[in-house]
Amino acid sequence: MSILLFVMLGVFIFMMFRRNKKTQQQQAQLQSKFAPGVEVMTSFGLFGRIVDIDEAENKVTLELSPGNLATVHRQAVTKVVEPAAEPDVASPAVPDDASSLTTPGSLTTPETGSSVTGAESPEETLKRLNDEGKKDS
Repeated sequence: MSILLFVMLGVFIFMMFRRNKKTQQQQAQLQSKFAPGVEVMTSFGLFGRIVDIDEAENKVTLELSPGNLATVHRQAVTKVVEPAAEPDVASPAVPDDASSLTTPGSLTTPETGSSVTGAESPEETLKRLNDEGKKDS
């Protein structure tokens, strides 16, 4: 029974060292991508562009917005932000309004229940909404 416990302890310790080695490799790979001009994110959620790297003191100077600089520890930079992929040109265009959701002639007015054949102008819509508010009072 005690041999089984020692084997389990040995496996547990082996897994801990293996995980630690993987995280160190990932951190080294990430830091190899650091260079001035690279977009990054810090561990506390700030996004910025690397301006300068101080190897001796492990500091990175980030430009958060034009003219705003922040100096953070090198290990605080946790992610290199990849540029967003451009949208597919072949995808259909989405209209800015809801006109595509209804067909002309399918609209009904709440007062009369009759269908409206033409579209309402913005002024007519405001007038109708104001009149409905007066009826409710």
